[in-house]
Amino acid sequence: MDFSTSKLGLEGEDQAAAYLQEQGYEIVARNYRYGKGEIDIIANDGDELVFVEVKTRSNDAFGHPVYALTQSKQKQIIRIAKSYVYERDIVDKIIRFDVITIENEDGREVLEHIKDAFIDR
Repeated sequence: MDFSTSKLGLEGEDQAAAYLQEQGYEIVARNYRYGKGEIDIIANDGDELVFVEVKTRSNDAFGHPVYALTQSKQKQIIRIAKSYVYERDIVDKIIRFDVITIENEDGREVLEHIKDAFIDR
């Protein structure tokens, strides 16, 4: 990943966090790392603990950003989320996995929030 891609990703995560706060979410962690993986945003949405993956694209050359969320990436996010919950002894929250995509469409950025994008199988 080059610097411009990294910068684009961080800007997208900032936008996603701001959007979630506007929607009433409480951001509890950003860029939570466990092992070799990371979860972009962890937030409370009422009684739900939401693990959010953010995918940002400057164009659609590689298709919609959600297609970058492979089965392998989903499993990694679930594994990291389980570690987060275990480490903090969280037992009273419903766990949810969301995806926020941000892409440039005709010179404007379009944010899409997909709730319950995938589940722990």
